[in-house]
Amino acid sequence: MNRARRRLFAVLSGVAIVAACARGTHPNLTGAEAAKAKARTDSARWPYTAADIHFMSTMIHHHAQAIVMAKMAPTHGASESVQRLCERIINAQSDEIAMMSRWLQDRNQPVPAPNPAGETMQMGGMTHTMLMPGMLTEEQMKQLDAARGPDFDRLFLTFMIQHHRGAVQMVQELVSNRGAANDETVFKFAADVNVDQTTEINRMLEMLLVAP
Repeated sequence: MNRARRRLFAVLSGVAIVAACARGTHPNLTGAEAAKAKARTDSARWPYTAADIHFMSTMIHHHAQAIVMAKMAPTHGASESVQRLCERIINAQSDEIAMMSRWLQDRNQPVPAPNPAGETMQMGGMTHTMLMPGMLTEEQMKQLDAARGPDFDRLFLTFMIQHHRGAVQMVQELVSNRGAANDETVFKFAADVNVDQTTEINRMLEMLLVAP
């Protein structure tokens, strides 16, 4: 078992322990000040790293593209089962984008605007867009947008499996970094992504088998 897989196993097996840890309270603070004070307390116990910041920032873009894909379902003749899957993806990943944005903001880190095209970077005076693992290319997004009915179902499931596998890869890359995923929120979120998206991959593979 390589180091990344050992750390991932530790992340998954330790979620319940971390979730049960006592949390600091700040009775004299409210709103944004209380959130930042709690973040400072958490960071003293569970230091976060540059890898954690990168993971949370880029996963915002990764989720943003999944939401765009899922929102096509009602207008592209998707089956009821695919539409239900898409509703779950939209609800879960919208909440997670909000959580990741708060985590970054509470730690005084830049909060990127969700970009379904990927992460934008300035290099040599030019703007470049970089896809996260599993994200669809512009051509693939156009291909999905052009599909209808059963063709849309098959293509959506195929592309979303690719997308979810990329998210799982991002978790593995995170935990392969020394000291990463010790922050409580990052720790639990990474484990949730690994478990939830692996479960959905298996469900989508079954749906593909019975797709018309």
